[in-house]
Amino acid sequence: MRGIIFLGEKQLELREFPEPIPSSSEVIVEMHASGLCGSDLRPYRTPKIEAGDPTQLKAAGHEPCGQIKEIGSEVHYLKVGDRVIVHHYLGCGYCKWCLAGYSQLCIDPNAKKLYYGRTNHGGHADRIAVNENACVLMPEHLSYEEGAACACGTGTAYDAIRRLAVSGRDTFAIYGQGPVGLSATLFGVATGARVLVVEPVAYRRELAKSLGCEVAINPLETNPVEAIKELTHGEGADATFDCTGIPEPRNNTIKSARIFGRACFVGEGGQTSFDISRDIIHKQLTIYGSWTMSTIDLAEVSNYVVDHKLPLSRIITHRFPLERADEAYRIFESGQTGKVMIVWP
Repeated sequence: MRGIIFLGEKQLELREFPEPIPSSSEVIVEMHASGLCGSDLRPYRTPKIEAGDPTQLKAAGHEPCGQIKEIGSEVHYLKVGDRVIVHHYLGCGYCKWCLAGYSQLCIDPNAKKLYYGRTNHGGHADRIAVNENACVLMPEHLSYEEGAACACGTGTAYDAIRRLAVSGRDTFAIYGQGPVGLSATLFGVATGARVLVVEPVAYRRELAKSLGCEVAINPLETNPVEAIKELTHGEGADATFDCTGIPEPRNNTIKSARIFGRACFVGEGGQTSFDISRDIIHKQLTIYGSWTMSTIDLAEVSNYVVDHKLPLSRIITHRFPLERADEAYRIFESGQTGKVMIVWP
């Protein structure tokens, strides 16, 4: 079995691993698509000294999507041939958050927590062993590529917008048009909201326009807070969304929300300082933090894309075979892409 590992300092290696053997509660998923996520760029760029022992590294990729080829002796819900999306976390399976499908929030201090693509082989491998509880069945008309997108980036956007309760009454401002931001644009437009996006990369601004956003603001040329207020009668957007994890856009996410508005943060990385009194308390702002999604929400977003006939495939702009993963990450890091996929024939 082949798999891609991150050696650090933007170096990848295509390595041969032993074929996976399922435990009694696991299935073997043959990969068909594995998405690249912005959070992958952290281990991709990390110094080699921090990357860990190269001999112990697991295949990367936390957006796996494929077909079950083998099942363990105690697997009863899934069968060979099922098409599945892999939820890339696994907790104790018994605490209230695991039972609710949020295994990434597992509160059992003694549980051995798994992360497919880090502690265990992930989607950048030909085949992986996955616990049955981490697999979500795909709707019939969802492609493997769309399923891989839902596994993290698109599902993250969906869960956050659901919590923000974005509707056709809203002006919705999105900071960043990487894969998560583009998915948010797609969903925001689907709700009937008036969607404004802030993105410095022209390629991504044009992609957002093609998905139906009303205005795409270049923050390198225009103050986005002032632009959003000008477009909203001086008030600000009803709901704002940061997908960047960068301090300035994070602050602008708060500043461009109207009084009694809502703001949500999903972009990870580093610290940010806010003027709590001026920008949050005195504006009566409601703030959400949203971390990926549950297995229940992963099933929901998959069905939503199919049922509402959303053109999710349009955000997928580049596809590479596993042996060209190095090229895939180089072009993804450039920002001149939408969603990038590693795909198998």
